[in-house]
Amino acid sequence: MKLSQFKFKLPEGLIAQHPVENRDECRMMVLDAKTGEITHHTFKEIINYFDEGDVMVFNDTKVFPARLYGNKEKTGARIEVFLLHELNRENRYWDVLVDPARKIRIGNKLYFGEDDSLVAEVIDNTTSRGRTLRFLHDGDYDEFKEALYALGETPLPEYIKRDVLPSDAENYQCIFARKEGAVMAPAAGLHFSRELMKRLEIKGVERGFLTLHSGWGNFKEIDVEDLTKHRMDSEEMCVDETLINLVNDAHDKGRRICAVGTSVMRGMASAVCMNGHLMTFEGWTNKFIFPPYDFTVANAMVSNFHMPYSTMLMMVAAFGGYQNVMKAYEVAVKEKYRFGAYGDAMLILR
Repeated sequence: MKLSQFKFKLPEGLIAQHPVENRDECRMMVLDAKTGEITHHTFKEIINYFDEGDVMVFNDTKVFPARLYGNKEKTGARIEVFLLHELNRENRYWDVLVDPARKIRIGNKLYFGEDDSLVAEVIDNTTSRGRTLRFLHDGDYDEFKEALYALGETPLPEYIKRDVLPSDAENYQCIFARKEGAVMAPAAGLHFSRELMKRLEIKGVERGFLTLHSGWGNFKEIDVEDLTKHRMDSEEMCVDETLINLVNDAHDKGRRICAVGTSVMRGMASAVCMNGHLMTFEGWTNKFIFPPYDFTVANAMVSNFHMPYSTMLMMVAAFGGYQNVMKAYEVAVKEKYRFGAYGDAMLILR
């Protein structure tokens, strides 16, 4: 398929700038991928679509405060530093993005905090915007990490055009997040409240977790028309034996298996083996899913409403059917659904 096939007109006013007050009370569109039928609900009604023995798979990655601001030595120029990945714990090397990149060269020092309490030195250029920083800190690792994160802020997507609020630290985090490493929240999981999770448990709906540390590459613009030529950034992930036993058993019994979010779907697709079964996986994935694609594990999916041209939209279209999903997005715009990480949800059933 072509990049241009994922264009649609999205009024800026439909991009959610704040979350709803209660996680599970956003709107939810339900799309039947077999018939194309669309119905409208509140998210907590999702429980009506799952029965005892069905399985929901979540991503338990945890977002860390990845965006911080420093000043360049001598000039004092304000520099945004976006932490991507810790490269070396002992030497405190981090892979980062810097903005404006043209002002930053190897050997430059950056100072962070009101009293310049943290200093970093640029030791490598990795991309046009990317750099490797070595943080200079006299304390032990835990003290360094605490100081670094105290200076950072929640890495809201750039389409949320407002200042970061203290409440975002909690709102932009799934209630089951536990394994730190993401700079992008698995947004479909944001809709699940503790009350809803408990109600699903009481009904007998099983839950499983994989870990995929969602990176900034999900927001990277695709610069090729032919989607087969696009390369995703690699992301670290883990599928353990507990999850594969749960999912494989449900698959063999013909139960409903729901991927909560595009990161979960990508993680499962990276760990799939014969006969729609999962196998354990620990490593990195750069799997890019777009139509057509043969899904053999999940038969349901929860997703938010994504931006035009985004890789997340492409994956949703692959799962729900291109024509179905693009029609659903037309309806979503007409019915004023809220788009983006803080927006509304879509449940796709196959």
